[in-house]
Formats: sequence, C-alpha cells, structure tokens
Amino acid sequence: MTVTAMLSVCPLDDPSVDFEAEIAKAIDALESFDVRYETHPMETTIEGEDLDEVFAAAQAATEALDANRTLTNLKIDHFRDQTLAVETKVEMVEEHLGRDARGGQ
Repeated sequence: MTVTAMLSVCPLDDPSVDFEAEIAKAIDALESFDVRYETHPMETTIEGEDLDEVFAAAQAATEALDANRTLTNLKIDHFRDQTLAVETKVEMVEEHLGRDARGGQ
C-alpha cells in the first residue's frame, strides 16, 4: 500500500508573522513520523505506507504553526492494492513524454 499526499499549510491570523519560519516549523514536525517528504514552493509531497501515519503527520505539521488560524490543504492518493512511489509516478509520465518532466531548464 502507498499513500501519497500533497500538504500545504499557511498561517492566516497575523500579517507580520515570519511566514518562512512558520513553514519551517511545519516541515520539521514531519520528522517525527514514518514518512518521506519533499518540499516544493507551493506544497510538500508526503509519502508513507500507512494512511493514519500520513494523516497524523499532516495534523502535526498544521499544529506546529504558532498561529491562531491556519489554512491547511491536504490531497491524498491512496493505493490499497499496490506500492507506487512518487518517483515511479513521475518516471511513468516521463516515459510517455520521452524526456524529463521539467521545463525551462
């Protein structure tokens, strides 16, 4: 089984907050869980073998922010019958493209 998630957290209550420092706290919270993750400009991709573990990691990342109000977006792709790593998903698309799946390089 593979669980892939896209997580985005954002503090909303104080415009003077150090946004990057808050996001760093959220990402650091993921270290306590049995998940792999990769941070991108708009979200963090999380990969795990257990749905509950991915949910718990997302909750911890949200709660790590020192904000009274947060916006959390979580999108989950849950394979119950197979293991499919994030890298494999990208490689499958690149195979069809016949090239790297990144542009402007």
